[in-house]
Amino acid sequence: MLMTTTPTIEGRTITDYYGVVTGEAILGANIFRDIFASVRDIVGGRSAGYEKELRNAREIAFEEMAAAAAAMGANAVIGIDLDYETVGAQGGMLMVTATGTAVKVR
Repeated sequence: MLMTTTPTIEGRTITDYYGVVTGEAILGANIFRDIFASVRDIVGGRSAGYEKELRNAREIAFEEMAAAAAAMGANAVIGIDLDYETVGAQGGMLMVTATGTAVKVR
C-alpha cells in the first residue's frame, strides 16, 4: 500500500477515488513511565517510554487506515493527516488518528 501526505504520487496516475479512510489508536500510559517522565521533565532529557508509545500508536493508526483502504479496493492513500490528542482522566491516554483519501493508482 502506497501512503503519502501529498495529494498526488509522482509518476503515478490516480484512476479511482474511493473516499476518506481513517485509523485510530488509543493507548494508556503506564504509571511508572509517568513517574520517570516527570523526573525527566524536571532534569531535562527525552522520555523514551512516551516516544515508544507514540510510535506504536502511530503505526497502529496507519495499519488500520491501510486496511480500510484495501477493503475498498484501493492500492494507495493520499493526503494523509496525523492528529495527536490526549484523552481520558487527566489526559492519561494518547490518541493518534490518521486520515487520508483511498485511491487506486497505476
